[in-house]
Amino acid sequence: MLLLVGLGNPGDQYYDNRHNVGFMAVDEIVRRHRFPPWRRKFQAEVSEGFLGVAKVMAMKPQTFMNRSGQAVAEAARFYKLAPADVVVLHDELDLAPGKLRIKQGGGHAGHNGLRDIERHIGPDFRRVRIGIGHPGAKHLVTNYVLSDFAKADDVWLDPLLDAIADAAPHLATGQDEKFMSRVALLTQDTQKD
Repeated sequence: MLLLVGLGNPGDQYYDNRHNVGFMAVDEIVRRHRFPPWRRKFQAEVSEGFLGVAKVMAMKPQTFMNRSGQAVAEAARFYKLAPADVVVLHDELDLAPGKLRIKQGGGHAGHNGLRDIERHIGPDFRRVRIGIGHPGAKHLVTNYVLSDFAKADDVWLDPLLDAIADAAPHLATGQDEKFMSRVALLTQDTQKD
């Protein structure tokens, strides 16, 4: 089984925040692939289904961003999953809005959700880094990530979330290059430079 984790903060006031783009991506995957309704388990909202032939548990930790690792570790222990069986979708300041990259392992680059997951299961999980851009100065980061996407962002955000959901079966079977290629193909008309 694959644990597919979207990072974000629970609650309606955070729903459209840049920091919640991981939640948004996992919501779209669950909707597109007709997973059952979300339910509470492992300090998270979870939904189990299939992406192609791969069994997947989608997860949105409800512990708030800074304690995301608690929910991830609880599920990983229960299902005896290795870090390589965990894929985390999260916002990435160091990528331009609409850009997407995947990497296995690595550092957390100051992202508190990733930092907490690393603390609980180690650094060797896969990361889908969803670019939200940088506000330009470090002291502006907190307000930036905790503010909503602008209406103008819909031009790239909606197609990107659709493309992530469309390509998710490749992600679930470990075909990261095919996943990236499919997302790039589906979003080529909306990418920012």
